[in-house]
Amino acid sequence: MTVTPIDLFASFIHLDQGGQVRAGQPVFDPERDGWQLMTFRVETDADLHADHWEVHSDADEVVACLTGGIRLCFRPEQPGEEEEQIKLAAGNAVIVPRGRWHRIELDAPSDIMSVTVARGSRLEKRAEA
Repeated sequence: MTVTPIDLFASFIHLDQGGQVRAGQPVFDPERDGWQLMTFRVETDADLHADHWEVHSDADEVVACLTGGIRLCFRPEQPGEEEEQIKLAAGNAVIVPRGRWHRIELDAPSDIMSVTVARGSRLEKRAEA
């Protein structure tokens, strides 16, 4: 097997249940089993679907800010509650619990890495207040 560098911004890393690790096309497939490591270079909120909530029902998710600054926003769990936000500076990460609706907004152009199981993930358009 030839070992070669992988461009993390042009590939997703698939961590299969059997222990195999491979690079693949950067396509998020909610039907795919196994963990995925995804790295994104984003300039605007539109680059990371900030107008949508997302949820991962089969696993927690690690979201890491590698450069720049982001805000991880959590949908209120009860009617009338406020949206929660956690600011992440470069070099910081947060674990999003499985089943928790969330989205990301930028404070600056950023590089973001996330790790989760794609299977069972969903997006939902955010209703503006």
